[in-house]
Amino acid sequence: MVDQQLAERYHAVKSQVAQAIAAANRKEADVTTIVVTKFHSAKLVLDLLDLGARDFGENKDQEAGPKAAQVLEHVVPEHRWHFVGQLQSNKVKSVLSYASAIHSLDRQSLLGALVKETAKKRAVEDFKDIDVFIELNLTDDPERGGIQPAALSQFATEVLEAPGVNLVGVMGVASLDNEAEADFERIRMASETLKTLKPQANLISAGMSGDFGIAIQYGATHLRIGTAITGPRQYN
Repeated sequence: MVDQQLAERYHAVKSQVAQAIAAANRKEADVTTIVVTKFHSAKLVLDLLDLGARDFGENKDQEAGPKAAQVLEHVVPEHRWHFVGQLQSNKVKSVLSYASAIHSLDRQSLLGALVKETAKKRAVEDFKDIDVFIELNLTDDPERGGIQPAALSQFATEVLEAPGVNLVGVMGVASLDNEAEADFERIRMASETLKTLKPQANLISAGMSGDFGIAIQYGATHLRIGTAITGPRQYN
């Protein structure tokens, strides 16, 4: 039986998302809600599938891989896993075994690892190019993951030339130091820049539990919502 509190949180967020989409004069079909299930069990994912969720996000392969496998031990509807955290190059092979999209492509070494591992998969199976979002760094901290918006065009050109990956858009996180509106506007402008190189790469992965309403106003197509739906994280 699905946890009643989980059901209430899920439906409440879905309603809030729908209201924000309507307020922004957008279509519900253009916005995907990804439930970030990190630090939660496969049972919670199964409950969310029963509630109608179909897109799930994880940020650590060592947790995501086993969880995705546990979910598939059950008869479940078709669903998608999104890798939304910083990805180490040596984890690419594993992530490609379950993820439909990677939201955190942010450096040449990771791009090289994706090209290498997708080539291996195409050699032995009918493998579809992996969808990727270029992650933006909206801070002045070079240690944070992401590409500075000023460097987006150059890196995007390299991604577009790389086999095995399908560039679909940009990803960003509103920083704590700035107004959310300003950061989401920078993400939106970066998306416009990317579309000059590939018009179809028009997706924007932005907005989390505390700011998804604002993100929708600025064109977010993929929301990454965790605790507002899942509740407190179950740290091991």
